[in-house]
Amino acid sequence: MARDRMIGAAIFATLLALPLLLPLVGADYLMGLLIKAMLLAIAAISLDLIIGQGGMVSLGHAAFIGVGAYTAAIALESGIEEILILLALTLAVTALVALITGALALRTSGVYFLMITLAFGQMIYFTFTSLAAYGGDDGLTLWSLATLFGSDVVQNGEGLYFFVLATLLATWAGVHRIGLSRFGRVLRAARDNPQRAEVMGYPITRYRLVAYVIAACIAGVSGLLMMQYAEFVSPAIATWQRSGDLIVAVVLGGLGTRNGALLGAFFIVLMEEILSSLLHEWRLIYGPLLVILVLYAKGGLADLMAPRAKGAG
Repeated sequence: MARDRMIGAAIFATLLALPLLLPLVGADYLMGLLIKAMLLAIAAISLDLIIGQGGMVSLGHAAFIGVGAYTAAIALESGIEEILILLALTLAVTALVALITGALALRTSGVYFLMITLAFGQMIYFTFTSLAAYGGDDGLTLWSLATLFGSDVVQNGEGLYFFVLATLLATWAGVHRIGLSRFGRVLRAARDNPQRAEVMGYPITRYRLVAYVIAACIAGVSGLLMMQYAEFVSPAIATWQRSGDLIVAVVLGGLGTRNGALLGAFFIVLMEEILSSLLHEWRLIYGPLLVILVLYAKGGLADLMAPRAKGAG
């Protein structure tokens, strides 16, 4: 819809202008908060590809964030500092892990798929805790950060902000294009009626596996950027609770919508920051607020901002 495109354009125009406006109001610290929200949004958009488009509910998606973060961190410790090389390594390792786990997980469906992705996620999490050379359970503090063509432009401040923003924009636009393509249409057909899609001759398992690997690679990139932003990596980044946060962001924003995962991620990060600054037991308000939104905003935040016309598909 045109209104969806306008909302998306407005969000990115605001994010582009904010670094110039924040110093005027003495709120430089908000830049870090926005980077955190954008990183969560990248991962949430990747999860929406397999949940919203493919109907594959994964409770182990955060494991791929961890794979991306640890791949980049270990490469950094080995002396590889160019972020584009780290990106290539991250994509290769994450794709391999996703290909293996996805080929096995997609032998199941429904709640069984959810449980097997949870199991794989926990296996990957405990693998990270066993990496004693890289901090084990305590995590790894990075003494050097990635560079871009030898410069420190992507190490902090506005340079890192715009690099993350560019990645978010590419993710948002790319996943939307996938949804509009023949590949996306087959993926949704397999979600809605897998038997009919198979009868029509589509190898739906192959389509689902490709979507699973693409989503994992995007999550891995978000992990690389989280490592760069935090200057630290730990197994906590790959817990099933983190996967739950991503599912909440996707459902809260609106499954399979153009801006849903984006809106859901920003809402979660900003509400957590606002409520936690007001009172210590902020979760007593946050939890019921999520329940109310899920119950009364059936199409998510995306539908609240751009309601569908009656009878529209």
